[in-house]
Amino acid sequence: MNYIIKNATLVNEGDTTLASVVISDGKIAKILPGKDARPCVSTNYDVIDAEGLYLIPGIIDEHVHFREPGLTQKADIFTESRAAVAGGVTSFMDMPNTVPQTTTIDLLRQKFDLAAEKSLANYSFYLGATNDNIDEIKRLDPKKVCGVKLFMGSSTGNMLVSENDALVRLFNEAPCLIAAHCEDEQIIHANTVCCKDLASKGEVVPDAGVHPFVRTTEACYKSTAKAVDMAAKFGARLHVMHISTKSELTLFRNDIQLADKKITAETCPHYLTFCDKDYETKSFAIKCNPAIKMASDRDVLRHAIIDGHIDTIGSDHAPHLWHEKFTDDYFTSKSGFPSIQNNLDIMLNLYHQGVISLTQIVRLMCHNPATLYRIKGRGFIREGYYADLVLVDLNHNKTIKNDDMLYKCGWTPYDGMQAHSQVTHTFVNGCLVYHDGIVENSINSKALEFDR
Repeated sequence: MNYIIKNATLVNEGDTTLASVVISDGKIAKILPGKDARPCVSTNYDVIDAEGLYLIPGIIDEHVHFREPGLTQKADIFTESRAAVAGGVTSFMDMPNTVPQTTTIDLLRQKFDLAAEKSLANYSFYLGATNDNIDEIKRLDPKKVCGVKLFMGSSTGNMLVSENDALVRLFNEAPCLIAAHCEDEQIIHANTVCCKDLASKGEVVPDAGVHPFVRTTEACYKSTAKAVDMAAKFGARLHVMHISTKSELTLFRNDIQLADKKITAETCPHYLTFCDKDYETKSFAIKCNPAIKMASDRDVLRHAIIDGHIDTIGSDHAPHLWHEKFTDDYFTSKSGFPSIQNNLDIMLNLYHQGVISLTQIVRLMCHNPATLYRIKGRGFIREGYYADLVLVDLNHNKTIKNDDMLYKCGWTPYDGMQAHSQVTHTFVNGCLVYHDGIVENSINSKALEFDR
């Protein structure tokens, strides 16, 4: 099917303009500026009148955990990609802490095969680093794989790379970008032991509020500093995921263009929204790794997404079942939560609050991931690019509810929050996969390709 999206307000490459967009054979054929632009096309085009709506490039989420294979009781590629397109995400990059862990080329290929059958959104997958799989990493084709995931602190899946020799080889020999989870394991372990001891004596209540005192600012900073130092030493491309503290921001630069940066940073909407005070009401629903920290961290991170110290916004979408989250105490509750369907809602709430502009949101969630990962033909509204496009109504008030979530786990930490915007249409490779609350379940996605 071919489409004409007419009278939309395009948010693209730092500007907002009224225009019509012609979609033909999966790509953007024409961009016609002005109101009621009339393209010279045949009659076999569906016309969508987008007057009053905003058209943005499809969101590229470089940080998700779709849990397949092996953990499909929580989530799978089909269910979570449905939620993704309902939230305006047209491409995702999935993490390797599945069962089995994606640490070989063969297992990586199997995940690509699964996505080709099941994903409604475009896709790529990280190969996971271990202490002894550098030979597998060196076999990666950087034109077909988004990167290598490095856990410098243990999290769900326990894929910690702890040996210094393995880290040296990785930073020196990896053929593509290294995406790192940075928390110092020794600090976290010591804090956990201390917290358990205090809890056993009745001096600490092991509720969700202890999380930022176990997975501390110090743990984040020490590990991130080590990763940045190693990347600089060996000239590696390093992307530090889910920055949660103001102290880490001093390790990143904002005085050079993104295309020239080799060391970059991501944060997530939950670090821009919640703070330590929210554990009292949200409890284990917002327990994640790294921990959501203080209000001062949140406020400085909000500034960092504007000034260029933070380069991308990812979701860290990490579903767990309700009973795995809401257990008897802190030590048994799983870390991570589903979020991909709501992330644009939350970022647009920040727009409505005057924290960030629409063009800055698009830069962080669409343009920058495409530039940083060097993705071919996506992330911008340009003639000849794939028609990954999202229409948004910025004047639609709603209450986010668990019952409206498409996640297999069926809940969201944003339950009960007010949102002031709504995705109305999502196109993936020119196909209308979501409109008016309906997900079309036909598979039209493609594996992402990279210009490296």
